[in-house]
Amino acid sequence: MNKPLADRLRPQTLTDVVGQRHLLSEGMPVFAVLERSKQAGMNLPNMIFYGPSGTGKTTVANLIAKNINKKLYKLNATNASVADIKSIIADLDGFEAQNGVVLYLDEIQNFNKKQQQSLLEYVEKGDITLIASTTENPYFYIYNALLSRCTVFEFKELSDEDIKGAVTRAVSILQEDMAITFSDEAVSHIATTSGGDCRKALNTVEMCSMIAKMDKDGTIAVTLEDVERATSKKAFRYDKDGDSHYDVLSALQKSIRGSDPDAALHYLARLIAGGDLISICRRIQVMASEDIGLAYPQAVSIVKSCVDAAFQLGFPEARLPLAQAVILLATAPKSNSVIMSIDAALSDVEHSHTGDIPAHLKDGHYAGAKKLGHAQGYQYPHNFPNHYVPQQYLPDEIMDKSYYFPCDNKFENEIQNYAKKIDALWSKKKR
Repeated sequence: MNKPLADRLRPQTLTDVVGQRHLLSEGMPVFAVLERSKQAGMNLPNMIFYGPSGTGKTTVANLIAKNINKKLYKLNATNASVADIKSIIADLDGFEAQNGVVLYLDEIQNFNKKQQQSLLEYVEKGDITLIASTTENPYFYIYNALLSRCTVFEFKELSDEDIKGAVTRAVSILQEDMAITFSDEAVSHIATTSGGDCRKALNTVEMCSMIAKMDKDGTIAVTLEDVERATSKKAFRYDKDGDSHYDVLSALQKSIRGSDPDAALHYLARLIAGGDLISICRRIQVMASEDIGLAYPQAVSIVKSCVDAAFQLGFPEARLPLAQAVILLATAPKSNSVIMSIDAALSDVEHSHTGDIPAHLKDGHYAGAKKLGHAQGYQYPHNFPNHYVPQQYLPDEIMDKSYYFPCDNKFENEIQNYAKKIDALWSKKKR
Protein backbone atom coordinates (compact mmCIF):
# COMPACT_ATOMS: atom_id res chain seq x y z
CA MET A 1 0.00 0.00 0.00
CA ASN A 2 2.93 2.37 0.67
CA LYS A 3 4.39 1.88 -2.81
CA PRO A 4 3.42 4.37 -5.55
CA LEU A 5 0.61 3.08 -7.72
CA ALA A 6 2.87 3.03 -10.81
CA ASP A 7 5.21 0.59 -9.04
CA ARG A 8 2.36 -1.63 -7.86
CA LEU A 9 1.06 -1.78 -11.41
CA ARG A 10 4.43 -2.45 -13.05
CA PRO A 11 4.06 -5.33 -15.57
CA GLN A 12 5.62 -8.72 -14.85
CA THR A 13 5.65 -9.91 -18.49
CA LEU A 14 5.98 -8.22 -21.89
CA THR A 15 2.33 -8.95 -22.64
CA ASP A 16 1.34 -6.84 -19.61
CA VAL A 17 3.10 -3.75 -20.94
CA VAL A 18 0.76 -1.00 -22.12
CA GLY A 19 1.10 -0.19 -25.82
CA GLN A 20 4.25 -0.72 -27.96
CA ARG A 21 2.68 -3.65 -29.83
CA HIS A 22 5.00 -2.89 -32.78
CA LEU A 23 7.86 -4.04 -30.53
CA LEU A 24 6.34 -6.37 -27.95
CA SER A 25 3.76 -8.51 -29.74
CA GLU A 26 4.71 -12.08 -30.55
CA GLY A 27 7.06 -12.10 -33.51
CA MET A 28 7.92 -8.41 -33.12
CA PRO A 29 11.57 -7.33 -32.59
CA VAL A 30 11.89 -6.95 -28.80
CA PHE A 31 9.69 -9.98 -28.11
CA ALA A 32 11.87 -12.04 -30.46
CA VAL A 33 15.08 -10.76 -28.83
CA LEU A 34 13.87 -11.81 -25.38
CA GLU A 35 12.78 -15.26 -26.56
CA ARG A 36 16.11 -15.90 -28.31
CA SER A 37 18.12 -14.66 -25.32
CA LYS A 38 16.51 -17.32 -23.12
CA GLN A 39 18.03 -20.04 -25.28
CA ALA A 40 21.38 -21.42 -24.16
CA GLY A 41 24.34 -19.82 -25.86
CA MET A 42 22.37 -16.99 -27.43
CA ASN A 43 23.71 -13.50 -26.84
CA LEU A 44 21.51 -10.53 -26.07
CA PRO A 45 22.19 -7.64 -28.48
CA ASN A 46 23.04 -4.14 -27.27
CA MET A 47 19.88 -2.06 -27.38
CA ILE A 48 18.82 1.54 -27.04
CA PHE A 49 15.20 2.28 -26.17
CA TYR A 50 14.22 5.72 -27.43
CA GLY A 51 10.94 7.50 -26.81
CA PRO A 52 8.94 9.85 -24.57
CA SER A 53 8.81 9.35 -20.82
CA GLY A 54 6.15 7.07 -19.39
CA THR A 55 5.99 4.78 -22.42
CA GLY A 56 7.51 1.64 -20.88
CA LYS A 57 11.23 1.85 -21.70
CA THR A 58 12.45 1.16 -18.15
CA THR A 59 9.81 -1.52 -17.59
CA VAL A 60 10.77 -3.43 -20.73
CA ALA A 61 14.48 -3.15 -19.96
CA ASN A 62 13.91 -4.58 -16.48
CA LEU A 63 11.81 -7.45 -17.85
CA ILE A 64 14.51 -8.38 -20.36
CA ALA A 65 17.31 -8.18 -17.78
CA LYS A 66 15.31 -10.34 -15.35
CA ASN A 67 14.98 -13.13 -17.89
CA ILE A 68 18.62 -13.60 -18.86
CA ASN A 69 21.44 -15.46 -17.13
CA LYS A 70 23.74 -12.52 -16.56
CA LYS A 71 24.51 -10.25 -13.63
CA LEU A 72 22.55 -7.03 -13.87
CA TYR A 73 23.82 -3.54 -13.06
CA LYS A 74 21.66 -0.44 -13.12
CA LEU A 75 22.89 3.13 -13.53
CA ASN A 76 21.13 6.42 -14.12
CA ALA A 77 23.26 8.68 -16.29
CA THR A 78 21.98 11.80 -14.53
CA ASN A 79 24.04 10.99 -11.43
CA ALA A 80 26.46 8.21 -12.51
CA SER A 81 30.14 8.82 -13.22
CA VAL A 82 33.12 7.18 -14.91
CA ALA A 83 34.00 5.76 -11.47
CA ASP A 84 30.72 3.82 -11.48
CA ILE A 85 31.57 2.35 -14.87
CA LYS A 86 35.08 1.43 -13.69
CA SER A 87 33.55 -0.34 -10.70
CA ILE A 88 31.44 -2.47 -13.06
CA ILE A 89 34.47 -3.19 -15.24
CA ALA A 90 36.44 -4.29 -12.16
CA ASP A 91 33.73 -6.88 -11.44
CA LEU A 92 34.05 -8.49 -14.87
CA ASP A 93 36.73 -10.89 -13.63
CA GLY A 94 34.55 -12.08 -10.75
CA PHE A 95 32.69 -15.40 -10.59
CA GLU A 96 29.25 -13.79 -10.82
CA ALA A 97 30.21 -12.06 -14.06
CA GLN A 98 31.68 -15.09 -15.82
CA ASN A 99 28.81 -15.05 -18.33
CA GLY A 100 29.20 -11.32 -18.83
CA VAL A 101 27.05 -8.57 -17.38
CA VAL A 102 24.07 -6.53 -18.47
CA LEU A 103 24.24 -2.81 -17.82
CA TYR A 104 20.95 -0.99 -17.84
CA LEU A 105 21.79 2.69 -18.32
CA ASP A 106 18.83 5.03 -17.94
CA GLU A 107 18.87 8.50 -19.54
CA ILE A 108 22.08 7.74 -21.47
CA GLN A 109 21.88 11.13 -23.20
CA ASN A 110 23.23 12.65 -19.98
CA PHE A 111 26.56 10.80 -20.38
CA ASN A 112 29.17 12.91 -22.12
CA LYS A 113 31.37 11.58 -24.92
CA LYS A 114 34.17 10.50 -22.56
CA GLN A 115 31.76 8.56 -20.36
CA GLN A 116 30.21 6.84 -23.35
CA GLN A 117 33.67 6.02 -24.76
CA SER A 118 34.63 4.32 -21.49
CA LEU A 119 31.96 1.69 -22.25
CA LEU A 120 32.92 1.15 -25.85
CA GLU A 121 35.77 -1.38 -25.49
CA TYR A 122 33.76 -3.68 -23.22
CA VAL A 123 30.59 -3.42 -25.26
CA GLU A 124 32.57 -4.25 -28.39
CA LYS A 125 34.15 -7.34 -26.80
CA GLY A 126 30.81 -8.52 -25.41
CA ASP A 127 31.86 -8.31 -21.75
CA ILE A 128 29.08 -5.77 -21.20
CA THR A 129 25.68 -6.00 -22.82
CA LEU A 130 24.20 -2.53 -22.89
CA ILE A 131 20.51 -1.75 -22.58
CA ALA A 132 20.12 2.02 -22.56
CA SER A 133 17.08 4.26 -22.55
CA THR A 134 16.73 7.87 -23.63
CA THR A 135 14.02 10.44 -24.20
CA GLU A 136 16.23 12.24 -26.73
CA ASN A 137 17.00 11.25 -30.31
CA PRO A 138 19.98 8.86 -29.98
CA TYR A 139 21.31 9.89 -33.38
CA PHE A 140 21.90 13.36 -31.94
CA TYR A 141 23.06 12.52 -28.42
CA ILE A 142 24.92 9.21 -28.48
CA TYR A 143 28.53 8.75 -29.55
CA ASN A 144 28.55 7.30 -33.08
CA ALA A 145 30.94 4.44 -32.35
CA LEU A 146 28.73 3.28 -29.46
CA LEU A 147 25.52 3.85 -31.42
CA SER A 148 26.80 1.70 -34.30
CA ARG A 149 27.08 -1.27 -31.94
CA CYS A 150 23.50 -0.97 -30.72
CA THR A 151 20.04 -1.56 -32.15
CA VAL A 152 17.69 1.38 -31.64
CA PHE A 153 14.06 0.61 -30.81
CA GLU A 154 11.63 3.53 -30.83
CA PHE A 155 8.88 3.57 -28.21
CA LYS A 156 5.78 5.46 -29.37
CA GLU A 157 3.64 7.87 -27.37
CA LEU A 158 0.76 5.90 -25.91
CA SER A 159 -2.72 6.33 -27.36
CA ASP A 160 -5.72 7.36 -25.28
CA GLU A 161 -7.03 3.78 -25.50
CA ASP A 162 -3.71 2.44 -24.17
CA ILE A 163 -3.91 4.85 -21.24
CA LYS A 164 -7.54 3.96 -20.54
CA GLY A 165 -6.56 0.32 -20.19
CA ALA A 166 -3.82 1.18 -17.71
CA VAL A 167 -6.15 3.46 -15.73
CA THR A 168 -8.78 0.72 -15.53
CA ARG A 169 -6.19 -1.72 -14.16
CA ALA A 170 -4.98 0.88 -11.70
CA VAL A 171 -8.50 1.45 -10.38
CA SER A 172 -8.95 -2.30 -9.88
CA ILE A 173 -5.75 -2.37 -7.80
CA LEU A 174 -6.94 0.57 -5.69
CA GLN A 175 -10.21 -1.27 -5.12
CA GLU A 176 -8.27 -4.02 -3.35
CA ASP A 177 -7.56 -1.53 -0.54
CA MET A 178 -10.51 0.87 -0.60
CA ALA A 179 -14.05 1.40 -1.86
CA ILE A 180 -13.49 3.61 -4.90
CA THR A 181 -15.06 4.15 -8.31
CA PHE A 182 -14.12 6.27 -11.33
CA SER A 183 -16.78 7.52 -13.73
CA ASP A 184 -16.29 6.83 -17.44
CA GLU A 185 -15.86 10.58 -18.02
CA ALA A 186 -13.13 10.68 -15.36
CA VAL A 187 -11.22 7.80 -16.96
CA SER A 188 -11.49 9.38 -20.42
CA HIS A 189 -10.28 12.75 -19.16
CA ILE A 190 -7.27 11.20 -17.44
CA ALA A 191 -6.36 9.49 -20.72
CA THR A 192 -6.65 12.67 -22.78
CA THR A 193 -4.76 14.85 -20.28
CA SER A 194 -1.81 12.52 -19.78
CA GLY A 195 0.02 13.47 -22.97
CA GLY A 196 0.64 9.80 -23.79
CA ASP A 197 2.52 9.31 -20.51
CA CYS A 198 1.29 6.27 -18.58
CA ARG A 199 3.18 7.23 -15.43
CA LYS A 200 1.52 10.65 -15.43
CA ALA A 201 -1.89 9.03 -15.83
CA LEU A 202 -1.31 6.68 -12.88
CA ASN A 203 -0.12 9.56 -10.72
CA THR A 204 -3.35 11.36 -11.60
CA VAL A 205 -5.39 8.30 -10.58
CA GLU A 206 -3.57 8.27 -7.26
CA MET A 207 -4.09 12.01 -6.74
CA CYS A 208 -7.80 11.72 -7.52
CA SER A 209 -8.17 8.96 -4.94
CA MET A 210 -6.86 11.42 -2.34
CA ILE A 211 -8.86 14.52 -3.26
CA ALA A 212 -12.25 13.00 -4.16
CA LYS A 213 -14.96 13.09 -1.51
CA MET A 214 -16.37 10.04 0.20
CA ASP A 215 -20.14 9.49 0.00
CA LYS A 216 -22.44 8.38 2.80
CA ASP A 217 -21.72 4.71 2.09
CA GLY A 218 -17.98 5.25 2.54
CA THR A 219 -17.26 4.98 -1.20
CA ILE A 220 -14.92 7.40 -2.92
CA ALA A 221 -16.58 8.29 -6.22
CA VAL A 222 -14.13 10.04 -8.53
CA THR A 223 -15.88 12.35 -10.99
CA LEU A 224 -14.81 14.38 -14.01
CA GLU A 225 -14.64 17.46 -11.79
CA ASP A 226 -12.16 15.69 -9.49
CA VAL A 227 -9.89 14.87 -12.43
CA GLU A 228 -10.06 18.44 -13.72
CA ARG A 229 -8.96 19.70 -10.31
CA ALA A 230 -6.11 17.19 -10.23
CA THR A 231 -4.81 17.87 -13.74
CA SER A 232 -5.49 21.61 -14.06
CA LYS A 233 -4.91 21.47 -17.81
CA LYS A 234 -3.93 19.15 -20.63
CA ALA A 235 -0.37 17.89 -20.36
CA PHE A 236 1.84 19.26 -23.12
CA ARG A 237 4.99 17.49 -24.25
CA TYR A 238 7.45 20.09 -25.53
CA ASP A 239 11.16 20.66 -24.96
CA LYS A 240 12.93 23.54 -26.68
CA ASP A 241 16.22 21.64 -26.61
CA GLY A 242 14.80 18.23 -27.45
CA ASP A 243 13.78 16.15 -30.42
CA SER A 244 10.08 17.08 -30.16
CA HIS A 245 11.01 20.73 -30.78
CA TYR A 246 12.16 19.91 -34.32
CA ASP A 247 9.24 17.55 -34.90
CA VAL A 248 6.73 20.34 -34.20
CA LEU A 249 8.61 22.82 -36.40
CA SER A 250 8.75 20.22 -39.17
CA ALA A 251 5.02 19.52 -38.87
CA LEU A 252 4.28 23.27 -38.99
CA GLN A 253 6.27 23.74 -42.20
CA LYS A 254 4.86 20.65 -43.89
CA SER A 255 1.30 21.71 -43.02
CA ILE A 256 1.87 25.17 -44.51
CA ARG A 257 3.53 23.64 -47.58
CA GLY A 258 0.49 21.37 -47.88
CA SER A 259 -1.89 24.37 -47.73
CA ASP A 260 -3.65 23.15 -44.58
CA PRO A 261 -4.26 26.23 -42.38
CA ASP A 262 -5.99 24.23 -39.65
CA ALA A 263 -3.06 21.86 -39.12
CA ALA A 264 -0.63 24.78 -39.38
CA LEU A 265 -2.50 26.65 -36.64
CA HIS A 266 -2.48 23.54 -34.45
CA TYR A 267 1.31 23.19 -34.61
CA LEU A 268 1.74 26.94 -34.21
CA ALA A 269 -0.36 26.65 -31.02
CA ARG A 270 2.00 23.95 -29.72
CA LEU A 271 5.00 26.21 -30.29
CA ILE A 272 3.22 29.17 -28.68
CA ALA A 273 2.29 27.01 -25.68
CA GLY A 274 6.01 26.22 -25.39
CA GLY A 275 6.82 29.95 -25.44
CA ASP A 276 9.20 29.50 -28.38
CA LEU A 277 8.90 32.86 -30.17
CA ILE A 278 12.34 32.84 -31.82
CA SER A 279 11.95 29.45 -33.50
CA ILE A 280 8.49 30.34 -34.81
CA CYS A 281 9.66 33.62 -36.32
CA ARG A 282 12.75 32.12 -37.89
CA ARG A 283 10.87 29.21 -39.45
CA ILE A 284 7.97 31.20 -40.94
CA GLN A 285 10.39 33.68 -42.52
CA VAL A 286 12.22 30.75 -44.13
CA MET A 287 8.92 29.36 -45.43
CA ALA A 288 7.96 32.66 -47.02
CA SER A 289 10.85 32.17 -49.46
CA GLU A 290 11.21 28.38 -49.51
CA ASP A 291 7.59 27.30 -49.98
CA ILE A 292 5.73 30.40 -51.24
CA GLY A 293 8.56 32.26 -52.94
CA LEU A 294 7.77 33.89 -56.26
CA ALA A 295 4.21 32.57 -56.34
CA TYR A 296 3.42 35.43 -53.95
CA PRO A 297 6.54 37.62 -53.55
CA GLN A 298 4.82 39.99 -51.10
CA ALA A 299 4.63 37.17 -48.53
CA VAL A 300 8.21 37.88 -47.42
CA SER A 301 7.40 41.50 -46.55
CA ILE A 302 4.11 40.67 -44.85
CA VAL A 303 5.64 37.87 -42.75
CA LYS A 304 8.56 40.12 -41.77
CA SER A 305 6.06 42.76 -40.58
CA CYS A 306 4.19 40.11 -38.56
CA VAL A 307 7.46 38.91 -37.03
CA ASP A 308 8.45 42.47 -36.06
CA ALA A 309 5.04 42.99 -34.47
CA ALA A 310 5.31 39.69 -32.58
CA PHE A 311 8.66 40.65 -31.08
CA GLN A 312 7.37 44.09 -30.10
CA LEU A 313 4.24 42.67 -28.48
CA GLY A 314 5.60 39.54 -26.82
CA PHE A 315 3.32 36.74 -25.63
CA PRO A 316 0.38 36.41 -25.27
CA GLU A 317 -0.46 39.13 -27.85
CA ALA A 318 2.25 37.89 -30.23
CA ARG A 319 -0.01 34.96 -31.05
CA LEU A 320 -2.13 37.29 -33.26
CA PRO A 321 0.46 38.44 -35.85
CA LEU A 322 1.99 34.96 -35.80
CA ALA A 323 -1.39 33.39 -36.60
CA GLN A 324 -1.92 35.99 -39.33
CA ALA A 325 1.40 35.07 -40.92
CA VAL A 326 0.77 31.33 -40.70
CA ILE A 327 -2.74 31.57 -42.21
CA LEU A 328 -1.38 33.78 -45.00
CA LEU A 329 1.41 31.30 -45.82
CA ALA A 330 -0.85 28.25 -45.64
CA THR A 331 -3.45 29.77 -47.99
CA ALA A 332 -1.00 31.43 -50.40
CA PRO A 333 -0.07 29.88 -53.78
CA LYS A 334 3.08 27.78 -53.53
CA SER A 335 6.37 27.72 -55.42
CA ASN A 336 9.68 26.07 -54.56
CA SER A 337 11.56 27.57 -57.52
CA VAL A 338 13.64 29.79 -55.22
CA ILE A 339 15.16 27.01 -53.11
CA MET A 340 15.56 24.68 -56.08
CA SER A 341 17.41 27.28 -58.15
CA ILE A 342 19.81 28.52 -55.47
CA ASP A 343 20.60 24.98 -54.29
CA ALA A 344 21.36 23.90 -57.86
CA ALA A 345 23.69 26.88 -58.30
CA LEU A 346 25.41 26.19 -54.96
CA SER A 347 25.89 22.55 -55.92
CA ASP A 348 27.72 23.55 -59.11
CA VAL A 349 29.88 26.08 -57.25
CA GLU A 350 30.82 23.54 -54.56
CA HIS A 351 31.25 20.41 -56.68
CA SER A 352 32.01 21.44 -60.27
CA HIS A 353 34.60 23.44 -62.18
CA THR A 354 32.56 26.45 -63.26
CA GLY A 355 35.34 28.50 -64.85
CA ASP A 356 36.35 32.12 -64.68
CA ILE A 357 34.05 35.12 -64.79
CA PRO A 358 33.79 36.50 -68.36
CA ALA A 359 36.26 39.34 -68.79
CA HIS A 360 33.62 41.90 -69.84
CA LEU A 361 31.81 41.39 -66.49
CA LYS A 362 34.87 41.97 -64.32
CA ASP A 363 35.45 45.18 -62.38
CA GLY A 364 36.91 47.94 -64.51
CA HIS A 365 37.00 50.71 -61.91
CA TYR A 366 40.73 50.72 -61.20
CA ALA A 367 43.96 51.62 -62.95
CA GLY A 368 45.23 48.80 -65.09
CA ALA A 369 41.87 47.09 -65.62
CA LYS A 370 41.85 48.08 -69.27
CA LYS A 371 45.29 46.53 -69.84
CA LEU A 372 43.95 43.27 -68.40
CA GLY A 373 40.94 43.41 -70.68
CA HIS A 374 38.56 43.69 -67.75
CA ALA A 375 35.14 45.29 -68.40
CA GLN A 376 35.99 45.71 -72.07
CA GLY A 377 33.08 45.12 -74.41
CA TYR A 378 30.45 45.19 -71.68
CA GLN A 379 27.11 46.52 -72.93
CA TYR A 380 24.96 48.52 -70.51
CA PRO A 381 21.41 47.06 -70.80
CA HIS A 382 19.68 50.34 -69.90
CA ASN A 383 21.04 51.87 -73.10
CA PHE A 384 18.97 49.46 -75.20
CA PRO A 385 15.26 49.03 -75.95
CA ASN A 386 13.34 47.22 -73.20
CA HIS A 387 16.47 47.60 -71.02
CA TYR A 388 17.92 44.42 -72.45
CA VAL A 389 20.79 43.47 -74.72
CA PRO A 390 21.91 39.90 -75.47
CA GLN A 391 25.34 39.16 -74.02
CA GLN A 392 27.02 36.31 -72.15
CA TYR A 393 26.91 36.38 -68.34
CA LEU A 394 27.84 32.85 -67.24
CA PRO A 395 31.41 31.52 -67.49
CA ASP A 396 32.30 29.70 -70.72
CA GLU A 397 32.30 26.28 -69.01
CA ILE A 398 28.64 26.60 -68.01
CA MET A 399 27.38 29.23 -70.47
CA ASP A 400 24.29 27.16 -71.36
CA LYS A 401 23.46 26.14 -67.80
CA SER A 402 19.96 26.85 -66.39
CA TYR A 403 19.22 27.05 -62.68
CA TYR A 404 15.90 28.84 -62.42
CA PHE A 405 12.81 27.02 -63.67
CA PRO A 406 9.58 28.95 -63.01
CA CYS A 407 6.67 27.14 -61.39
CA ASP A 408 3.13 27.36 -62.72
CA ASN A 409 1.55 30.36 -60.99
CA LYS A 410 0.37 33.81 -62.04
CA PHE A 411 3.50 35.75 -61.14
CA GLU A 412 5.98 33.22 -62.50
CA ASN A 413 3.95 32.77 -65.68
CA GLU A 414 4.63 36.45 -66.37
CA ILE A 415 8.31 35.77 -65.69
CA GLN A 416 8.19 32.97 -68.26
CA ASN A 417 6.59 35.25 -70.85
CA TYR A 418 9.34 37.83 -70.34
CA ALA A 419 11.99 35.09 -70.52
CA LYS A 420 10.60 33.93 -73.87
CA LYS A 421 11.06 37.44 -75.31
CA ILE A 422 14.62 37.50 -74.04
CA ASP A 423 15.34 34.04 -75.44
CA ALA A 424 14.05 35.17 -78.85
CA LEU A 425 16.44 38.13 -78.85
CA TRP A 426 19.34 35.91 -77.74
CA SER A 427 18.58 33.36 -80.46
CA LYS A 428 18.41 36.15 -83.06
CA LYS A 429 21.86 37.44 -82.01
CA LYS A 430 23.36 33.93 -82.26
CA ARG A 431 22.09 33.66 -85.84
